[in-house]
Amino acid sequence: MCDELGRILKAAERGEFPAPDGTTTVIGQPDARDAGVLAFTAHSVVFTDEDPAWIRERLAAAPSDPLAAAMNPVFLAELLARTGRVMGTIDLMTVARALPGPPEVELREIADPGHTRVARALAYRDGVRVWAADGGVLVLGRGLAGRWECAVEVDEDARGRGLGVALARAARRLVPDTAVWAQAAPGNARSVRAFQRAGFRPVGSEALLSATWSSS
Repeated sequence: MCDELGRILKAAERGEFPAPDGTTTVIGQPDARDAGVLAFTAHSVVFTDEDPAWIRERLAAAPSDPLAAAMNPVFLAELLARTGRVMGTIDLMTVARALPGPPEVELREIADPGHTRVARALAYRDGVRVWAADGGVLVLGRGLAGRWECAVEVDEDARGRGLGVALARAARRLVPDTAVWAQAAPGNARSVRAFQRAGFRPVGSEALLSATWSSS
């Protein structure tokens, strides 16, 4: 297993990113579960245990601006076929520093894995913990390369009163580390806005290739 991806993500938490030189870094997977592509400003990172020479050959052949080749659908489709993996959307990656003090919203920790967000988190994260609020759920766990990740779900009838923002800020107070990450599909504008209002800053995009598909 390769720990280079973990170092790249830790640096990104501090606001330090790969050089915007238009190149692609190819490294091994951090573990057997996760492979994929990250795109920062003018620099991409492909993390897979596949042959690096094959990766670079297919990137060069992708019908795209070289700056975007690693996120080109043609390249991603070839990578999926090569690895036998699956992926969902290309997500926006955001990160926020941890905050001191208790959450500003009343939470109760639960162990019930029946909620759809909980079931999905268990497929992609380790050490998952779950809290419920009146009208919402907060999930926290270790995801890609061991980084702490959070996810928020707000009931439809509880929307419009700032609960999503409050839960996202609560994650910053509950994370047992210096920072917490959140990923969202760019088209999910409501979620993107909530995390940004909670202090999460965009740092790049992510195409995560999973060994198994979670439909939750």
